[in-house]
Order: sequence, then structure tokens, then C-alpha cells
Amino acid sequence: MQAVRLLLCILSVLVLGSPSIAGPAERPGEKYRPVAPEEYPIYDTVVASKFLTSHTTLVVIERLTVTKLGPDEKAPPSLAFFEEHRFFGGRLRQDLIGDFLIKNSRPARLERRFTFGVRVQFVHQGLEEEPDVSLAPIPVCTSASRQRTQEPPPEGDDPPEAQEPAQVVGVLAFSRVAFSSRLDQSLVYVEQNRPDQTGAGFLILLRRKGAAWEIVETEVLWVARPHER
Repeated sequence: MQAVRLLLCILSVLVLGSPSIAGPAERPGEKYRPVAPEEYPIYDTVVASKFLTSHTTLVVIERLTVTKLGPDEKAPPSLAFFEEHRFFGGRLRQDLIGDFLIKNSRPARLERRFTFGVRVQFVHQGLEEEPDVSLAPIPVCTSASRQRTQEPPPEGDDPPEAQEPAQVVGVLAFSRVAFSSRLDQSLVYVEQNRPDQTGAGFLILLRRKGAAWEIVETEVLWVARPHER
């Protein structure tokens, strides 16, 4: 009887521990808390004001928010970091800085709540997420890789990039959005990493104007050129 009970216990452990029975695999970022809905109007304002053009058809966004303010930073920013750099001439309110530090101590998951009017493609750790029908990520198709699959232009024609403006923006990576205690100011960090290895990071201060948000000032925190990567 004891042998039978032991066999049943082993079988139950195997069944419950089997990935094929326990349930589907997690999507990228599922273990992280989602970004709050009230932060998306700030993201929308930043994308529309800083990155979109009339030719933009796709915006590529990193699924998880970033916690470091640049590729050379080793840890999330601290109060001493803000005091040392005195962003925006030292005019940032302490409550706004405090909210920024708390929210950006760990990553959060972005969702499809953007309303800037252009299709969004999420990526996770450099891999493009497929539509909801599949859980497996696929490699990001950059403009450079797309160009390699095209036939060369006829002799005498301009190259494709000279004929058509860039239609894809990204990859954009956002921090969480911080708010002042009066909810009249907000602060967000965004960085853009392009396929040609160029990029930049921006700290952006916004203020509420009625029901909308407008950008007050932007600090450029870093700029990358191809030979620097």
C-alpha cells in the first residue's frame, strides 16, 4: 500500500510540473506590473511631438520600461544623481523627482494603450513579438535587413532611402512617468535606438494644459554615433 501511495505522489508531481499541462508559457514581460493607464497620455504627447512625421507608418517600442538613464549607467538614478546634474536648471520639484525614483526602481510592462494614431510593434530584448496567435518571438526586421532583401535599383536611379523618407520610428524605450503631487507636471525619459546604431536619450518635462499635456523642456542626456557603439 505504501508503494502505491508513493507511486501516486510521484505521478501527481510529474503531471503538475509538466509545462504542457500546467498552462501556456508567459508572454514577454507578463511577470512585471503593467504601466498605469494615466501614464499613456504623456507617452502619446512625447511620441507625437518628438518622433512622428506625416510618413510614419510604424512605431517600434520596447515592451518593458527602462530603469537606467543611458547605456553607460549601471543602476537606476538616485537623488544624488539628480542633485549632481541639476536637470532643467535645478527647477525640478522634489515631489516629482521622488515619484520618478520610486516608479523607476524596477521595470514595468507597457500595453497597447497608445493613441497617437500609428501602428505599434512591441519588441522584447531585441526580439519582435508576434501577434497574439503565437507566443514565440521572432527577430526584429530592421530597415537594413529589409534593404538587403530588395533588388538593387536600376542604374542611374537614386537609392531607396533617397526616394522615400523613413516610415519606421524606433526602437523607442520609455521610463515610467512621474507626476507631481498636484498632478500639474510630469517627467519621463525616452531613448531611441536606430538600426544604423545611432541613438539618443531624452529627459522630458511636461505640464498639464487643461485636459492635455504639453512639453515644457527637453534635456538631451546622451547621443550615440555609429563609431561609438
